[in-house]
Amino acid sequence: MVKSTPSFTSESLAALKQRYADAGQDHVFKFFNDLDDDAAAAFFEQLSGIDIEQCNRFFDRTARKPESPSQQQEPDVLEPLASDAFASTLPSSSSSASPDQLQAWREEGMRLIRENKVAVMLLAGGQGSRLGSSAPKGCYDIGLPSHKSLFTVQADRIRRLQQLAGEGTTIPWLVMTSGPTMVATKKAFADSDYFGLSADDVFFFNQGVLPCFDMDGKVMLESPGRLAVAPDGNGGVYGGMRASGAVEWMRERGIEHIHSYCVDNCLVRVADPVFLGYAATLGAECGALVVPKKAWDEPVGVICKRNGLYGVVEYSEITQETAQQTRSNGELAYNAGNICNHYYSIDFLHKRVPEIEANLEHHVARKKIPYVDDAGETIRPTKPNGIKLERFVFDVFPYVENLAILEVDRKDQFSPLKNGPGAGADCPETSRSDLIDQCIRFAEAAGATVQRPADGSQPAFEISALVSYAGEGLESLSGKTLAGDQLITDLDAAITV
Repeated sequence: MVKSTPSFTSESLAALKQRYADAGQDHVFKFFNDLDDDAAAAFFEQLSGIDIEQCNRFFDRTARKPESPSQQQEPDVLEPLASDAFASTLPSSSSSASPDQLQAWREEGMRLIRENKVAVMLLAGGQGSRLGSSAPKGCYDIGLPSHKSLFTVQADRIRRLQQLAGEGTTIPWLVMTSGPTMVATKKAFADSDYFGLSADDVFFFNQGVLPCFDMDGKVMLESPGRLAVAPDGNGGVYGGMRASGAVEWMRERGIEHIHSYCVDNCLVRVADPVFLGYAATLGAECGALVVPKKAWDEPVGVICKRNGLYGVVEYSEITQETAQQTRSNGELAYNAGNICNHYYSIDFLHKRVPEIEANLEHHVARKKIPYVDDAGETIRPTKPNGIKLERFVFDVFPYVENLAILEVDRKDQFSPLKNGPGAGADCPETSRSDLIDQCIRFAEAAGATVQRPADGSQPAFEISALVSYAGEGLESLSGKTLAGDQLITDLDAAITV
């Protein structure tokens, strides 16, 4: 028998057991009577917080195979984005915006920032396990001369943009974490004094979690007194915002426009004024930055039309023949590489997303999930034995009435950190190299020359984001030859040769 505890009564336990029995998931109580008081109370709380009926519906709709050929879905009809369906900052693009348009969008974006109508949202639920670190990925040092973490680099850009906008400007920073990263992320911010920002302007919230299922649709136990759960993908940002009060927090502050991005992109232009101004000018509900693909077979999702609606098609879902299609000017037709860099209006998050969420599909990820067997012993499988259900942040796209798509230059705004040191692609070395190259371009565009080593290798050259957000304000470097190995935190102290 379970000893009496103050956290639940025999009646409430009976009601909970009945709910799970009605859902066909009462096996989760197999070891309940063997738990001590604290473990029983914690398990009761976990089970009570899960909408098991809804979880069953998610699994049935997503993971169960159709029972007959008549239930098989028709193949998706894909269409590339029309040239007039997006704008581009690239002069060579068939959808290129004029310099006057770009300047107008930049000015509009800065106006919105100056009026404190803009917030940024960081998707930072991932750990640095692939990088050989157990810390949140945002704590990772990619090897810059400054040895600043990704969190610090992004905070510096927020601080610089606030400075450019003028006194009294505040850009709130919302940080989505996950269960494994919340405590460590908050500690990293607190230990760094919020990277020079005000703690009052930072809002932490967790993405959601869902139970893990076995292949037959039964929720899994990771221990006798705990369900196996997993983060519900970066699409959990929507439910996480709502549950935490993040949307109301922004509305109370007068926020109208939100820029969202992933933590692992060292080149992200946080609260990019051009992107914000472009989306706001269009009156968009939602927006996305895209980059041209490196090649037709680059393993990246692309934004296109699926069955007449906007969506992201993963590289594994598109045939070689389709991926190789070109426009009349030779550009790839399916060329809008998705970089998880988005815009939202506050009205879209507040009014439309709650309606949309109920219709969003989940994606199936078959994984090796530790579980307890009938004897209560932990089993660590060597091959996939269960299913995690995930949503992606772009799953809302088919429901967006006005999607603002802006193509940008990869070398200016996208360098993802996905792989460990030495991988050769999307790794710490490439992130470091891409950011240093950008700093060199900034200096050279201002009229400076950056000295390179005799062997032609890349110097260790960095311009702090606190000095320049996107290459602005460097006029005093004009005509100077700068030492290649240096960190510039003060233009007057820049080392010349």
